[in-house]
Amino acid sequence: MSDKDAVELGAHQTVDEAAEGSNDVVLPDHHPRRTDFDPRAAKRAERQVTFMFGLSALFTVLFVIAYVQIDTADTIPVPFFGTWSASNAALGVTFGLASFFIGAGVMQWAKKLMSDREVVSPRHALASPPEAREEAVAAFNDGVDDSGFATRRILRRSLLGAMALFPIPLIVILRDLGPLPSNDLFITGWVPGERVVLDVTGAPIRPSDIPIGGIVSAMPASLPEIQEETGNLNARAKDVVLLVRMNPDEIVSQQGGTPEAPWDYEGVMCFSKICTHVGCPIALYEQRTHHLLCPCHQSTFDLADSARVIFGPAARDLPQLPIMLDDEGYIIARETFQQPIGPSFWERA
Repeated sequence: MSDKDAVELGAHQTVDEAAEGSNDVVLPDHHPRRTDFDPRAAKRAERQVTFMFGLSALFTVLFVIAYVQIDTADTIPVPFFGTWSASNAALGVTFGLASFFIGAGVMQWAKKLMSDREVVSPRHALASPPEAREEAVAAFNDGVDDSGFATRRILRRSLLGAMALFPIPLIVILRDLGPLPSNDLFITGWVPGERVVLDVTGAPIRPSDIPIGGIVSAMPASLPEIQEETGNLNARAKDVVLLVRMNPDEIVSQQGGTPEAPWDYEGVMCFSKICTHVGCPIALYEQRTHHLLCPCHQSTFDLADSARVIFGPAARDLPQLPIMLDDEGYIIARETFQQPIGPSFWERA
């Protein structure tokens, strides 16, 4: 019988006899590793693992240095790929190598230094009796002893040092998320007296321009100048509004105002166009029910009743802008928005 046949026969006997509850299990011959009988080889493997953990710690420190010192505008030429961001390349290489050397060190530790005993574990019921739990704890303790974690101090310390430094890049890159929104969410282009104009064209709007049941997209008159000064569309993402007109008798409630200073003008009301779920623009209006539907996730707002949420994942009512008329009869903002525009963040959901 060949060695291969003997191994296969031993494997079959192991399965069959384990199924029958026999303790006479046949296993193929065990071949020890060099580190099992050669102390110098074990010491050499220990130095290798320690060196890998040390390299991981070094590259973690280099990651932080690269993050602080390399300007995001710096580039480096890469053959066949053009130019790359020097910051991104350095951060990717250092963090990748820090991760690699921790993983490689643990694999080398397990392969060459941890216990190489072969253990047969026959099948048992899924429910764990107290005896099995005690055996599991004993097996865990044996594994701790066999791994050398408690006795190989230099390995333990180098691993703990590398693992202690490893989360630092994850904490550092949180800065790229930017500051918390704080009061910036309340700052828009809408100020008292700001004229409401048609989106795109910039034409001023009179109440007579909006028929009963009509809705128009609008913006503050100063928005084009703000966009030109800043060179981006961030202001548009916060300042666009919807003007809707309905019969005043159909208005159930508004988000503020008094009989002397109402937030509407003869049934014309103004609301933010930005959904309070994740910030999608809204323009799907159902005239008969006065419902405004967000096309992204179907959040639905009742504009006749303080723009409250009646369906969907939005967490807040659609902000209402108080309006009035100026001396020329055009619609202007009476006040700014009284609640933040846009998605509901976790601190104010």
